[in-house]
Amino acid sequence: MLWGYANGTFPMAVSASDPALHWFDPAERGILPVGGVHMSRSMRRALRQSGWSATLNRDFAGVIAGCAAREETWINDTLFALYLELHEMGHAHSLEMRDEGGALIGGVFGLTLGGAFFGESMFSARRNASKAALLWLSAHLDGCGFTLFDTQYPTDHLQSMGGQTMPRHAYRRALARAIRLEVAIDSRPLPDRQAVLQASTQTS
Repeated sequence: MLWGYANGTFPMAVSASDPALHWFDPAERGILPVGGVHMSRSMRRALRQSGWSATLNRDFAGVIAGCAAREETWINDTLFALYLELHEMGHAHSLEMRDEGGALIGGVFGLTLGGAFFGESMFSARRNASKAALLWLSAHLDGCGFTLFDTQYPTDHLQSMGGQTMPRHAYRRALARAIRLEVAIDSRPLPDRQAVLQASTQTS
């Protein structure tokens, strides 16, 4: 798994019921800026007024389960077990969004190698919770010294938050530089809500 990510590929399953894994190497790669993810005015207002907070690696299995709880999912039992193993090794991480009472309302998980974060999936049990998780994660990765936030495939949703498309050859160059960095996602505390608001650029 780690060799595959270090060389620009990633696995997915056809469905939850299919135990086989298939490896992908898209010609166009989706990435998010590390720090400065775009935030709409409505999202900025909602986040400022919320009592939400974020935690890191407090409920890794819960975040994966939330991401997989869909009618169609590429996360099968094989991948679930591999992600848990990588989490124990310190290479897979989750950022959880919490409401005012501390309940899990959304999150994002992915893998790290050096200064590269490979975003795998996100979920939202409350409106805008997955967006908040991406904003929090981007600001945190920036503070920790990461240089690459890989989102695998570009989507309209990610593009609205500042997502970009990178051709395979350029992605592999950025990846090669990033994985050589000696940084860690748990090297500093998560930013608070005010720091996330300041780190994000505003869009209409």
